[in-house]
Amino acid sequence: MEKNEIIQPQMERSDSARVQEGRVSRMQTRRRWLVPAVNIYETPTEFVIEAEMPGVNREGLEVLLEGHELTIRGRRCPETGEGRYLVRERDIGLEYRRRFELDPALDPSKVSARLEQGLLTLVLPKAEAFQPRRIPVTD
Repeated sequence: MEKNEIIQPQMERSDSARVQEGRVSRMQTRRRWLVPAVNIYETPTEFVIEAEMPGVNREGLEVLLEGHELTIRGRRCPETGEGRYLVRERDIGLEYRRRFELDPALDPSKVSARLEQGLLTLVLPKAEAFQPRRIPVTD
């Protein structure tokens, strides 16, 4: 696997809701989700995935690592506005979901996650055997 193929985002097909006159149709009962925007970058010892998930808190977040597949899911917190809505354009029933296929060069036992102000940061360390190291030269 080439260096730029260590982490492969898997695009999921989202079932689009039918929109009629600005309202989401109730005719479709399938679950819908948003694919969060991500930045992925590499350092000498790790890969970092940053995923934008506004409105998601720790209780609504799930990060799963199964084999070589990493899945992130997040559900927005319900809004607690008082009064009657006159306009409601933000849908709280949507979830964020994205999957990544990981290369065996990563160490799955050391993956860590942090959520701060709607930005999920996943740190995926490289296995020791794949990290750069200096070889001492002897006489």
